[in-house]
Amino acid sequence: MTQLENEQLQRFIAAALAEDIGDGDHTSLSTIPAHAVGEAQLIIKEPGILAGVEEALAVFHQVDNTLWIATFKSDGNAVDVGDVVLTVKGNVHGILAAERLALNIMQRMSGIATATRRIVAAIDGTATKVLDTRKTTPLLRFLEKKAVVIGGGVNHRFGLYDMMLIKDNHVDYAGGITNAITRANEYRKHMDKPIDIEVEVRDLGEIEEVLATGGVERIMLDNFTPEVLREAVALINGRLVTEASGGITIDNIRDYAAAGVDYISIGALTHSVKGLDMSLKAKVVG
Repeated sequence: MTQLENEQLQRFIAAALAEDIGDGDHTSLSTIPAHAVGEAQLIIKEPGILAGVEEALAVFHQVDNTLWIATFKSDGNAVDVGDVVLTVKGNVHGILAAERLALNIMQRMSGIATATRRIVAAIDGTATKVLDTRKTTPLLRFLEKKAVVIGGGVNHRFGLYDMMLIKDNHVDYAGGITNAITRANEYRKHMDKPIDIEVEVRDLGEIEEVLATGGVERIMLDNFTPEVLREAVALINGRLVTEASGGITIDNIRDYAAAGVDYISIGALTHSVKGLDMSLKAKVVG
């Protein structure tokens, strides 16, 4: 984790803790002595791919840096029911204050990593890679995209700032593909950080227009059937990086990969996954 990423995580944790704790965890304050010491285990309750361990540790340490934590599983590990990911010992108030945020992060990230791993496994043996999208939870994109990578996927652009993706609305507002590409290239000439241009197309005719216009690095083939996608890939013939999107699921993704496309983007990796079930349980001695 870079210094910038660490600072982003710390800011996120601080805001999330403020949202959750407010002016105090009154349940713990009223029922448990302030200096009580205890131990808890983070236990997996369904099979999946683990993600978010680093972030969970950061939560515990930001809440109470005296907590002692032992980890037994790492990001990317396959986990099963009953597996213990970590044990945390120390002040009970600190453990309970960190519990929900640590679990929320790990459940969400592990759910994404698990879904991604299943999708990636479905096209094993092909050259196609699985991409995420910008269909992420606001302010959680950095965690959700990390989870995609842990699951074996590849990050697409992080935002509107690191790639120009000319989509159908841009094309329509600009007055056509050629106008949009021409303007994007004029804009790019004057940028301090030149970035790639990708264009979304809806049919074979639009592909031909993109190829005739030139000036882009990637083409997104949106809502093509596997059969038409195969024609599209042959037409492009390696001149541009190809990406398929729209209506692609675990049940049909192999048909799309077989068409020879470089990437397949799936918004469902981040916008509609189920969190992996896990819990933090007090370990009572004696």
